Formats: sequence, structure tokens, C-alpha cells
Amino acid sequence: MKRLSLLWLFAGLCTTAHAGPQINVGTVYDYLDGSKSTYLKRVFNSGDSTAFVKVNVLEIVYEADGTPKEIPVEASADGASRNGLMASPARLIIPAEGMQGTRLLYMGERERERYFRVRFVPVVPEKEDDFVVSSEEREDYKKTLSAGVNVMTGFGTVFFVRPLNARYDTQINDGASRYEVKNNGNTVLVVDEFKSCSLTDETDCGATVKHHVLAGRTFGFDKEQGREYRFKLVEGERKQDLTVVSR
Repeated sequence: MKRLSLLWLFAGLCTTAHAGPQINVGTVYDYLDGSKSTYLKRVFNSGDSTAFVKVNVLEIVYEADGTPKEIPVEASADGASRNGLMASPARLIIPAEGMQGTRLLYMGERERERYFRVRFVPVVPEKEDDFVVSSEEREDYKKTLSAGVNVMTGFGTVFFVRPLNARYDTQINDGASRYEVKNNGNTVLVVDEFKSCSLTDETDCGATVKHHVLAGRTFGFDKEQGREYRFKLVEGERKQDLTVVSR
């Protein structure tokens, strides 16, 4: 009987561990074309309670050695607007099994490509969070969450803002022992669904990965004898399926 009681307790903990909000932001990478200034990002909640989500935006800048650094988005010189990306609204209340959207609005110059980290963070609402809920609703929500073991997971996405006059200029160098894709354009290109497989064993394949090649940079790999490399080269709306065979 004691063992049976412990099993029931464990089963109960497993059930309540998944109680609460469970958000999903869809794609991790999003792209804003040079002709557009807004992008609708949808956030889904597959959990069994309301999700209160903060949306935080940071700009990703690269040091001279290529190391990325995240910095706050600053106001423009006149102080009237932000120079970069902002989310509106920046606070989302998403019902259980529901969806809400936030518009990512870009303001500022478009002479060069810029990169942003957009974080979607589930929180327990507090007075200073600007969520439009009463004190009673706030306390009821806390009690609901405290009834189980809850792990509220946030997500970080990367947002690419292309320049006004996006230009693609891809140079491919297919050498005897190495293959390289060089981006001579002014906006990011994507080496998508990259996979390396054996020519003799279809089950011998590496992981499928996505590579972003920023302007002025190069993606490359050494060819291994007896393997085939497959990927999609994505330049904006244009996609090419490419295969590289090394015998």
C-alpha cells in the first residue's frame, strides 16, 4: 500500500509539472524585407492557464572579431522615437489554448542590415508590469500556479531587418577538397537544411542544420571522401536545392 501511495504521488507530480502556460513562438528566425516596416509575430499558448508574456528587444551588434553583443535599443537623436525595433504591444495576455500577436515595428535608417534578439518571457504579473489585471485576478493566478510544479519557459528569436535596397551576390567556390559559399551582397543569405550523408549508407547522415551567412562572410566545409552534402541556398524569396558529391 505504501508503494502504491508513492506511485500515485509521483503520477500527480508528473501531471502538475506540466500545468500552467506553455508558449510557442513558431519560427526562431524571422526576416523583415526592405520594403516593409512591420511584422506580425504570433505567440501560441498550448497550456491550461493564461500566459502573461513580456516581449523584450535587444540589438545584436558584432565586434571587429565577429563576436556578437546584445545592447538595448536606443532612442533616436531627437528623442522622439526609437532607432531600431520595438514590439507593440510589449505585454501579451494569452488565454489557455489561445493565441495573441505582437507587431514588430522597425524605425530608423535602412542603409545597412541590422539584427535583433526578441525575447518572449512568461511571467507572473506584478503591479509594475503594466498588465491590465486587477489585484484579485493577480492573486488568483498566483494561487493557481502555486497549486502545481510549474516551469514557465521563455523563447528568444532572431529578427533580421534587411536594408532598403537588398542585394544578393553569392559566390560559390567548389574546390577539390573544400566547398565555400561567400556572401558578397548586403543582406543575409541562408544555407538551410544542410546535411552530410554517406554515399554507401543512407542511414549514415549528420544532423540537419541551418547556417546564416551575413554580408561579407563565408560559409564553407571540407569535403570528406565518400559523402554527399545537400542543402538549400536561400536568397530572400529565391531557393535553390544544391548537392555536392565527394567521391
